[in-house]
Amino acid sequence: MSSSKQPAQEAVDLDTLMEDVSRYGQAPDRLLEENMAAIEELERKKRARKLAHVPTDDRKVRAKLRELEQPITLFGEMAADRYIRLRLVLSTIQAAKGSGDEAGEGGSESESSSGSDDSDEEEEFYTEPPLPDELLAARRKIAHFSLPLSAERLRRQKVESVVPVGKILDIRKALYKSLKTTVLLGSQIGDTRPISTVRFSPDSKLIATGSWSGGAKVWDVPGLKEVKALKGHDTHCRGLAWHPKATLSMSSSGVNLATGGGEGTVKLWSLDSPTPISTLEGHTAPVARVAFHPSGDYVASASFDGTWRLWDVATSQEILLQEGHSKEVYAVAWQDDGALVATGGLDAIGRVWDARTGRTVWVLDGHAKQITAMDWSPNGYQIATGSADDSIKIWDIRKLACAYTIPAHKSLVSDLKFFRDESERPSLPSSSSTPMDTDSSDSKTRDPPTAPSPSVVNRSGLYLVSSGYDSTVKIWSADDWLLVKSIVTDSGKVMGVDVDGKGEYLASGSGNRSFQLFGKEEAF
Repeated sequence: MSSSKQPAQEAVDLDTLMEDVSRYGQAPDRLLEENMAAIEELERKKRARKLAHVPTDDRKVRAKLRELEQPITLFGEMAADRYIRLRLVLSTIQAAKGSGDEAGEGGSESESSSGSDDSDEEEEFYTEPPLPDELLAARRKIAHFSLPLSAERLRRQKVESVVPVGKILDIRKALYKSLKTTVLLGSQIGDTRPISTVRFSPDSKLIATGSWSGGAKVWDVPGLKEVKALKGHDTHCRGLAWHPKATLSMSSSGVNLATGGGEGTVKLWSLDSPTPISTLEGHTAPVARVAFHPSGDYVASASFDGTWRLWDVATSQEILLQEGHSKEVYAVAWQDDGALVATGGLDAIGRVWDARTGRTVWVLDGHAKQITAMDWSPNGYQIATGSADDSIKIWDIRKLACAYTIPAHKSLVSDLKFFRDESERPSLPSSSSTPMDTDSSDSKTRDPPTAPSPSVVNRSGLYLVSSGYDSTVKIWSADDWLLVKSIVTDSGKVMGVDVDGKGEYLASGSGNRSFQLFGKEEAF
């Protein structure tokens, strides 16, 4: 009996084994196909993100879809969804063209995709001549303004390049050692709603705060006593910037501040009146950030309407409306020379624009989520971007690449700022100067001194401060992007941060309606 059952049992086991082999033998192939499909989809989306010449205006998007013989709109599809679909369609065509070229196929599909590429070139985010007179004049002024500053910056960098490395390291180590003693000095209730932004004045004697209530206030440093209350927006004052030549005189009627509000306007303020000097109207959605050009002649605004705009401070007129992002534009920052401006959007893309020509210089593609903060390093070639993916990326415009990624916070990076030493700020040239002004300078402007003094070692740009929704303010070394100091606050989400021009104080604004002042423990 046992001998008769054994072959039967072996037959059953063999059948089970064959079923398992058959089942599991097919599984890897099926998984491989699924993985390949997923990889192809990711590659297609990656190509779609890198397409630089895709129209953002919904009318142009519809026209492009019609040209490509695609449905103009799908059921329940919004404008943003339609834009994303167009990018995917174009990336698919581009991929098909590439595969056709590799296989030596030059069929009609390749020709049509080539035609679409030509038409894409026409959709570049650039205003072709003839330009409006106001915009042409502004670009000329910006070019004339930026050339002397660029020459001076390069001269200083050449001078510093011959300073002994040991001396530079000593200065930096002393600075970082001092920063490690930074502690909370005081906190002040700033408004009835969260404090969304904080900014030190050019002379570091005042702090301006913006609130979700729509108001802005000016406080003295370090007493944190209210100096001025400016109520001008209906809601959400997210954007705030000091004029680079702010007089800070209570009797001055000149422009000292700019604020951007939830109703979509930008307001210019002096300190001698509770009402704005002028209101800049044009945005169709809330304004997220504002930034003055280093000359003070212009102010840029980033908005939830998907555009950033350039305004003439003297005439209060809009001189440029710039598209380029598929979603809301949240951050805007000027290079210290004034030649370039960078914008960051909730589409997770940053763009660097040449303000002298209007062209896109570089697309910053690398963040996994929205870009929520941005600043230029004083060295002129690095840009820091903070994101909802909790990281800070350092971009090097010389290499057109991301130089470093900092795993900065445990939650969204809300704001960041490089330190700028006010004693090292170059005297601002007149915006009416000509390019010949730099050519006519003596040789010292172009050649560094042979024996530089220790004072030529710049402190500007040696560290970066950031704030996050993880209730922390952090200081980062710009040498190796390592953490110098982390300050944990008990104020909830930290929504804004800034560092003064003397390197003595940090300020932050928080979601619990307060703002904080930090300083070095050794000074008290």
